[in-house]
Amino acid sequence: MTRLWYLGPRAAACMVALGIGIGLSWHGTALAQPLPQQQIQAAGLVEPQPEPDPAPGGETPSDPQSLQLCAADLNGNGDAADPGETAYCTPTPSGQFLCPIQEVDCVADAAGQYSCPLGPQLACIAKTTGGVPACSPNQCADIKTNPIVDEPPIADPGTEPDGGMDAEGNCMGTIEIFSGRGMRCRPPGLSTTLSNCCKDKGKIVKDGMGSSLSSISTKIAVAKGVFNGMKAAYAAFQAGATASQAANAGLNALVVGFDPTSIAVSLAINFMIDFLFSGCDQQDMETAMLRSSGFCHEIGSYCTSSFLGICLQKARGHCCFNTKLGRIIQEQGRPQLKSFNGNLWGTAKKPMCRGFTPEEFQALDFSKMDLSEYYADIEARAQSDIQIDMKERVDAYLNAVKP
Repeated sequence: MTRLWYLGPRAAACMVALGIGIGLSWHGTALAQPLPQQQIQAAGLVEPQPEPDPAPGGETPSDPQSLQLCAADLNGNGDAADPGETAYCTPTPSGQFLCPIQEVDCVADAAGQYSCPLGPQLACIAKTTGGVPACSPNQCADIKTNPIVDEPPIADPGTEPDGGMDAEGNCMGTIEIFSGRGMRCRPPGLSTTLSNCCKDKGKIVKDGMGSSLSSISTKIAVAKGVFNGMKAAYAAFQAGATASQAANAGLNALVVGFDPTSIAVSLAINFMIDFLFSGCDQQDMETAMLRSSGFCHEIGSYCTSSFLGICLQKARGHCCFNTKLGRIIQEQGRPQLKSFNGNLWGTAKKPMCRGFTPEEFQALDFSKMDLSEYYADIEARAQSDIQIDMKERVDAYLNAVKP
């Protein structure tokens, strides 16, 4: 299938370059091992106390180096990704671990027996510092035997082209019009060291297509360049380059091969430096750049990292397109078509970002679409003129694929 991000006249109808997208293999680091000091501090985790001297009658933990974790959704927002909602448990002389989240002192009765005020099912545990035993409603678990479960980034590199062009320039494969790519970015959470990897840093990729059909190849190159730039920046950063050097390496990959006026250069450099110092990965960067430029439709959120069934990190699933116009037409065109009824976008975890078939595209009623968001990005023209221009483009497309 030839996936088209934008379809223009016959010469552009079946460009192989439109089977766009780079498979991402950078999935981040699973937190099955002890978290680095920087991430512990950034996420507000409570570090385990050093091994204590055995208390009278107590036993030294059999494996004092074993780390146990606990988590709780304190604010009821569906995850334990906020500061103070995830913590390392504290080892005790008895070999048990105590979760510091919602920890309370136990209460002694007349006979001097301690009980947990949170419920009799919770044990009172003597602390290494002595004093009153404490209890917590939150379960501790060894992260070696109960590792944090991470979901990889959305893998949607694009459908492989299934046909070229004949001698007359006709597309010989299946055509999709205004096709997108499933992507995700992550809001603040444990895996991102509380950094917002979906933040809007300004319009970086410019949708300068306007009424010019000649810029189609430029927009294709911009989309490819964005992905190549992010990959180059991360490769340089992981190879030991500074954030500034890595950002420049990414920028070089962004501007090579297409019109550099399609990229806000200063914003792109600042964007990459900022993201390289956070816990964001390559797909976070790609999505945030396209999202802030108005190219993405957000579908919803899903859990991308969990511990004992408790969500530690959420992600926001998107369909990202090559242009803002493509995103707007997809958003307003899908509800018009019966083929999308009941399943407009798939799910946040598995976005459905396919393009329109020629028959679906022909059935769209552009007079019912509000393109005012797009009008503001192109030269000042009367709305009627733009609608006429849009009709001419549609007719040109239909003549190209159905002569």
